[in-house]
Amino acid sequence: MNLLEKTDQEIIDLAKPIWENLVKSSNIKDYGGFTRDFSSQMLFGANEVELGKQWSNNKLLTSLSDKYEAFGCLRRNLHVTVLFKQTSKDVPGEFLGRLVLGIEDEEIKVFGATIY
Repeated sequence: MNLLEKTDQEIIDLAKPIWENLVKSSNIKDYGGFTRDFSSQMLFGANEVELGKQWSNNKLLTSLSDKYEAFGCLRRNLHVTVLFKQTSKDVPGEFLGRLVLGIEDEEIKVFGATIY
């Protein structure tokens, strides 16, 4: 599969279930669920202790709303970044979600995920 040749809408359609899983897993602090789609590189850097600290110290990460809007894709090298407008159930305002997707072992994997 060549992710870079897909349209923005095709990529967003592939990204939505991955993003929804990240939101759900983050809200319930489920490390296994959260890292389910991570690339081997992401798994190496996302250990359970560090994620636990982030979940404990950042209320946003455990109160994400299931309401979000995907609004574009950026293609760079071998990866596609999907941008999301994300809200929280508890923290006021809108936040930028960034999901970096790529191919590893012929599967779509997460190579980066952040929220600002």
